[in-house]
Amino acid sequence: MNPLRRAREVFAIELAALRSVRLALDGSFATAVEAIAATVARRNKLIVAGIGKSGNIGGKIAATLSSTGSTAVVLNPVDALHGDIGIINEGDLVLALSYSGESEELIHLLPALKRFGVQVVALTGSPKSTLARHSDVVLNCRVPREACPFNLAPTASTTAMLVMGDALALAVMEARGFQVKDYAKRHPSGAIGRALLVKVGDIMRRGERSAVAPETVTVKEALMVMTRAKSGSVSVVNRSGKLVGVFTDGDFRRRMAADEAVLARPLKTVMTPKPICIRETALAVEALRIFNQRNIDDLIVVNARREPVGLVDSQDLPKLKLM
Repeated sequence: MNPLRRAREVFAIELAALRSVRLALDGSFATAVEAIAATVARRNKLIVAGIGKSGNIGGKIAATLSSTGSTAVVLNPVDALHGDIGIINEGDLVLALSYSGESEELIHLLPALKRFGVQVVALTGSPKSTLARHSDVVLNCRVPREACPFNLAPTASTTAMLVMGDALALAVMEARGFQVKDYAKRHPSGAIGRALLVKVGDIMRRGERSAVAPETVTVKEALMVMTRAKSGSVSVVNRSGKLVGVFTDGDFRRRMAADEAVLARPLKTVMTPKPICIRETALAVEALRIFNQRNIDDLIVVNARREPVGLVDSQDLPKLKLM
């Protein structure tokens, strides 16, 4: 078979599997989210248990839960039966993963779990299996078929479990009111950490590098201010020093093409009023979001009194490793 055609078949099968599991979602999902959120609110933890490929998927689910504010650990069912079950405390919640619902190691663990008085949420493709019967909540991950040509190797089923885990983590995150500042605390390193922990005030151009001019000056005078600051824009302020507009070199070129007398015009007649701006106390990730959503090159930074105090230039972001 042509490799590219085979790859497309795998994608098609797994996409169909996800659509099937999505259609099967019911009130059990909401019940599971409520139970997980309540567990975390009590400062208990989530235990994710599975064997083989399901165990591998469980590791990723636990990592996603932890990174989004829901403390989760992985428990290998075999090791659990030989002492590692001591990680469990009363009030914890167990996410048990087994597509067949009959994984021997996991089934042997269930009686021990019940003695700890924990809730069990099952992710399985067999809602009538042993695992399902002994669980408090069952999330149906049944898929029409595996992507494996023999319909044996866990492929579509593990993808379905992974997406179900992502859905749980993000729904719980929303239910708990988890904010970007909370996410930042859990990602102190790398690009994510830089974007989430660094504030706009730390990266902005300030002082002479931030062009500011009164709305009463001429365009020619404003261009001189921009030139001295080596900036592509100027923040326009009123008599009280509050931001009222912005004028860019792009604005100048467009105006010049239609009006040769533009250099003598007062800045307030050619500026763009009510420009996009951001507070100096905002996280850098907010500046990134604005640059990604708006077609701008410069982002004006203001203080609580809406006075311009700096400028974030999109050209600076790669050097700061924020993009």
